[in-house]
Amino acid sequence: MIKVFGIRHHGPGSATTLLQALQQWQPDCLLIELPADAEGVIQHVDALQVSAQKEKLIPPVAILIYNPKDLKQASYLPFASFSPEWVALSFASKNEIPVQCMDLPFGQLLSWQQQRKSGELGLLSGKKWHEEDLELRTDPLGFIARLAGYSDRERWWDATFESAENAPEVFDAILELISALRENTREISPETLLREAFMRKSIRLAVKKGYQRIGVVCGAWHAPALDGYQRIKVGSDNRVLKGLKRIRTTATWIPWSFERLTFESGYSAGLVSPAWYALLFENRPEAATRWMVKVARLLRREDVGSSSAQVIEAIRLAEALAAMRALPLPGIEELRQAAICTICQGDEEKMVLVEQELIRGARVGKVPQHLKLPTVALLKDIEKEVKSCRMTRYWESPEETWLGASATNPTGGIDLRSGSGKRKSELLHRLCLLDIPWGTKVDLPRHHSAGGFLEYWKLHWQPDFIVQIIELGSWGNTLEEACTHYLNRKIFEAASLTQLTSMLQQVLNAGLLPVLPALLRRLDSMAALSTDVFELMEALPPLVSVARYGNSRGTDLSAVEAIISHLVPRIFVGLPAAVAHLDDDASLEAFKRLMAVHHALELLQNEGFSSDWLSTLEKIALAKHSSVMLGGACTRILFDKCHFDQGKTEQLMYYALSAATPPMLAAAWLEGFLQGSAQLLLHQQELWNLLDTWVRDLNETHFPQVLPVLRRTFSKYSDAERQRLLKLALHGPNTKQLQETIRPATEKAALDLVRLILNAD
Repeated sequence: MIKVFGIRHHGPGSATTLLQALQQWQPDCLLIELPADAEGVIQHVDALQVSAQKEKLIPPVAILIYNPKDLKQASYLPFASFSPEWVALSFASKNEIPVQCMDLPFGQLLSWQQQRKSGELGLLSGKKWHEEDLELRTDPLGFIARLAGYSDRERWWDATFESAENAPEVFDAILELISALRENTREISPETLLREAFMRKSIRLAVKKGYQRIGVVCGAWHAPALDGYQRIKVGSDNRVLKGLKRIRTTATWIPWSFERLTFESGYSAGLVSPAWYALLFENRPEAATRWMVKVARLLRREDVGSSSAQVIEAIRLAEALAAMRALPLPGIEELRQAAICTICQGDEEKMVLVEQELIRGARVGKVPQHLKLPTVALLKDIEKEVKSCRMTRYWESPEETWLGASATNPTGGIDLRSGSGKRKSELLHRLCLLDIPWGTKVDLPRHHSAGGFLEYWKLHWQPDFIVQIIELGSWGNTLEEACTHYLNRKIFEAASLTQLTSMLQQVLNAGLLPVLPALLRRLDSMAALSTDVFELMEALPPLVSVARYGNSRGTDLSAVEAIISHLVPRIFVGLPAAVAHLDDDASLEAFKRLMAVHHALELLQNEGFSSDWLSTLEKIALAKHSSVMLGGACTRILFDKCHFDQGKTEQLMYYALSAATPPMLAAAWLEGFLQGSAQLLLHQQELWNLLDTWVRDLNETHFPQVLPVLRRTFSKYSDAERQRLLKLALHGPNTKQLQETIRPATEKAALDLVRLILNAD
């Protein structure tokens, strides 16, 4: 005798009702809708923890099944505490009931997909339909939901089966409902028919073994096909399964997270709110109250006040909304709306502060190491490195944490001068090179560092890192080997100098010296062939940074210096022509690159390069067809470096701001000229007077046009510099002339406008 329990994956109501049904039914065997090749790992689900030394699996976790010969062929089966399959496995463990995974093995499914793609197999359901009743056949549960007055099937199913407290007899009602829907639905997919044929075969095998009370736990949609297994001939199922080859697979447990259970993560059976479902499963009667209390606590943590009266009012409002909508309990939407109206006082932005933890949740599961589960060599090596670097407490941690943080030093930090600090840095950089961003390097203000020897990292674990590591296992058995092979491929595929220079810095930080020769050869070759001056300019600053600071890791960088010596002269020769006739957007990009090259050459401290660079800037500053903004920027640099004297600078500024120059072009020249500090205007009165006169002479049409440019330029100065410029504006010669004829009200408006331009309060 068999009993089929049609459930929803990750449904708290289904899980609660299933547990009651299993206790009432008392099966002597359980068949669960899991791939048969996962059977080797399900025995690790222990209902009771034997000892403190031997921890049990803590959900959310997932079974990962993969093809060891092609690690991209992988599938994961997540479980939460409120997943009915997890409840069934725990019940079986506690009552020592044998469990069978009855679904089609993942290895055979892979084989079927490959054979079907090549045309070796075909599978039809035998059902054909006319075009009438299209809605019922294409979305049967959605059709029922709309009949019941719900906008979508998920909300209807949640209200009917997950939020409501149902008796075990509800499974009979689900079976009857799905049976009727399958009779009127669209053509069933070949994959579903294939899997159901295998599941019926598994049921027959359990019956043949002599079990008398067989419990079958499956998705509700499969329930009618399995309950009526005797009506389908054995030969029919065998024909469906005939010809299937089997690919050998490996199964293991990996940690999972609530975030990866959501729809947003791309999970096809995802949920809107795993955190709410967990609360509903663990404490249904008080779920709404506990959720609202958590809202208040989290908001207080964010320094947003919330009173007990607001919490009580929110609970009552949520329950009233649920009653108006004929819901047995408030759902996540009712709770959210009530919290915004009362606790957040209508401000939805406050709710956003705590929504991540309240709705998706931050819970991450745990897989004990004592289980000795199968895994790829790369993952073992990474875990070994993590342990060696004493970073185990950060590994698989759901919280975003600063590496090395303490009560007195909240941002932590690692010192590259110590052996342990260098190893930590290399580990994190190597993982980043493999596109596993467990750590994110953060550049803090200068006063936090110690001569460039300190690094600051934020660590944030994601459960799918395990899947990525397993996929990357084909590149090597150790982290260093995998990085080396992976980078050699990326070097070969790199399409620009920028990609290669960025990779160079990462390679040095990761301590992957075996990769350097191939990378430098490719970099030198691509630089020699490149004819794009702007690409060469973008590549130079990272190379200079490597040459200047790379020795903090004890690396020979003579090859990098040789590449720089090839790049710099080519930039000098090609830059004046490259910056001619540029539009506004192109001028802004060229300005950023020019300033980056200027700072890089200052860092390099090469006298020959510095002299040639100033000559190049002079050509740009004096050329008629150069970008106006770059002409101003070059003039400023040449004045700061004493290459232009005050007279020459005043002359160029006078021409740039003359009446013959269109105001927007003059403003662009000023934006380039005034970049950096305001000391030039503060100490060169003639330059200030030229600027002051130009602004005074702008008419009503031109002034509003140039105002945003001026304000953007002055906003980059420090507060002290802007205040001193304001004093210059108040006491300049033009101001004295105006004060004799201007009215007080107009004077106040004018001063307010000057403050706006200078962005000075």
